[in-house]
Amino acid sequence: MAAHYDVLIVGGGIAGLSLASALAGRCSVALVEAEQELAYHTSSRSARQLIPSYGPPVVQELTVRTLELLAARDAESAEPVLTPRSFMLVGSAEDVAAEASGHMQPIPVDRALGLCPALLPGTFAAAGLDTGSFGCNAPLLLEEHRKRALSAGADIITGARVHSAQRLGSGWQVGAGAEGFEAAVLVNAAGAWADELAVLSGVEKLGLQPYRRTAAIAAVDHPLPAATPMVAGADNTFYFRPDGQDVLISPSETVPSGPEDARPRPGDVERLVEKLNAITSLGITGIRRAWTGLRTEAADGVPVAGFDAEAAGFYWLAGQGGYGFQTSAALAELAADQILSGPAASGGAADRPESRTALALAATRWSIRR
Repeated sequence: MAAHYDVLIVGGGIAGLSLASALAGRCSVALVEAEQELAYHTSSRSARQLIPSYGPPVVQELTVRTLELLAARDAESAEPVLTPRSFMLVGSAEDVAAEASGHMQPIPVDRALGLCPALLPGTFAAAGLDTGSFGCNAPLLLEEHRKRALSAGADIITGARVHSAQRLGSGWQVGAGAEGFEAAVLVNAAGAWADELAVLSGVEKLGLQPYRRTAAIAAVDHPLPAATPMVAGADNTFYFRPDGQDVLISPSETVPSGPEDARPRPGDVERLVEKLNAITSLGITGIRRAWTGLRTEAADGVPVAGFDAEAAGFYWLAGQGGYGFQTSAALAELAADQILSGPAASGGAADRPESRTALALAATRWSIRR
């Protein structure tokens, strides 16, 4: 016999968990995850940096709101989620100007070299600095969402891949693993598998594309001071930041992929090590571990959140790209408001003056079949 819920969320990454945390206690919620553990794919492979100057304008607005919500959480907690860590772009003057935003200020090359002495003089011509950027304790945040959802009555089921979904009467009937579910609202927070879930559910897909992004923890001869900013190439060919006595590095690639359990490809990390050893004094001596995540995006790079206009009760919460953690709290706030208001009123939240996020986004997105 199928279990009945108001909302069934498919996907146990940061998008699904943060929404379950926001909804639990306000309606009946279940979350199903295909893997045996939560946050197995992209959410466990994050660079753990929240950068207000990163991404399109809508993403930046979401990031600012997420930082507000997490700062309020940290003010009442002994263990913070956020740690101040600036973000610095380096490269040609043209590339830095093209990538910088209102949250980032240009700085002289000498100051950039002072902030990150590992950078070699003469390897870049311009720099920009975002001092409102923060490191994020992603495991703590994920676990907090899980515990809050469970304590408020949500059910979380892992190892339950969705194999059937159909609209019946006023709700959805879903088969996941060995379980059956019925829910008024089906939330598609399936990450790289979001379009696949839509097709399985008889819903037109949106053309969401997963992209590969590899990272590694590198041992170095000269560790970075803890206060060193995260440094990224303005040409999107690398980034690095301190990770204790090691350094987190990435080639920052954006290579199309199918939905999969992605793994580093031969040569990707090796070429990055060669590049970083040429432009820095880090002295990378070896790789402790490497991984690849999938950043799933819509064609315009803006996250997708809202009811599908053609499939009643089907709610999209996908396409967060590489911005998942930095947009998660704001998107969960907005999505919970829309879901609780219902499809007919999903735009109504934007008219409430207390909803800063919805106000900022009202004229920009949130109409799925636009």
